[in-house]
Amino acid sequence: MNHLLTLLLFIFAAADSTLGFTSTSISNTQRRCPSSLRSSNDDGVISIDVSDLGLTISDLEKKIPTHNFSLESSGYQSTSRLPDVDDEGCYWVENPEDMDVTLRIPGLRGQPAEALNVLFSTTTTSITAFGRIVWSTIQMGISDTSDCTFLTLDGEDGIPIVQLNVRKRDLDERWGGFILQVGEDSIL
Repeated sequence: MNHLLTLLLFIFAAADSTLGFTSTSISNTQRRCPSSLRSSNDDGVISIDVSDLGLTISDLEKKIPTHNFSLESSGYQSTSRLPDVDDEGCYWVENPEDMDVTLRIPGLRGQPAEALNVLFSTTTTSITAFGRIVWSTIQMGISDTSDCTFLTLDGEDGIPIVQLNVRKRDLDERWGGFILQVGEDSIL
């Protein structure tokens, strides 16, 4: 099983899904593949011996079922409209079905968490304070507004924490982040 995992990781790490790779296209992945599994010829093509795995070409051409894997990515984004300010106020975790987002927007300092509300549309998310929109964003993808939720908490330094769970309309579509653009109506 470890050999199969090594092979799968090697295949996923390579940018090309063909059986022959040039040495320039796998220079970063060569370090991850044990030297006993690879050899090179004069053309710079590296071959990998997987005969002990009992795999056939048709096995390698099969689509890997997505239900067997849970791919998750995460990162930070700025919540500021100013391009030179990177406050890392948005921490997002992306799953195939949804986005979990934690917002710590410095401009909301002093606002009580109980006075905040979140409005969801298919392409935007807006935060209100005492009923007035104070921050909004255009999302990186399209959400299913019937299945989006939020929670507000008091945070450190008087900056409230807004936690969002945004369900994707198109499941398995990768957004690669939450904020496409901070809204022009944001007063922060």
